[in-house]
Amino acid sequence: MIKRPDTKAQRAKRHKRVRGKVSGTPERPRLCVFRSEKHIYAQIIDDVNGNTLVSASTVEKDFEGLGSNKTAARTVGKTVAERVKAKGIDTVVFDRGGYVYHGRVQELAEGAREGGLEF
Repeated sequence: MIKRPDTKAQRAKRHKRVRGKVSGTPERPRLCVFRSEKHIYAQIIDDVNGNTLVSASTVEKDFEGLGSNKTAARTVGKTVAERVKAKGIDTVVFDRGGYVYHGRVQELAEGAREGGLEF
């Protein structure tokens, strides 16, 4: 019998390890990425106060028809960057959420950089 690896458990383990090292402050919050089959989500989180400052995802009406691809991820990154820049924050800590820095996660990060965020 062939046993398949539990990829969700492996991602949770990687995410827990990364979260032990990465934390957001009010001056430099955390840009957290979640990737599902259909959508991609990004949040700017202040871990000290436990607040989500800004969020953007492909579920919103602005992103209708984009779905879950690289162009949608880049657009979400630009949008979250614009929203957080409006709050006066320009540097963040990037939390890839246990995902490989490749594909949609990488495009979201590059879109956020294009939007003016530094990390």
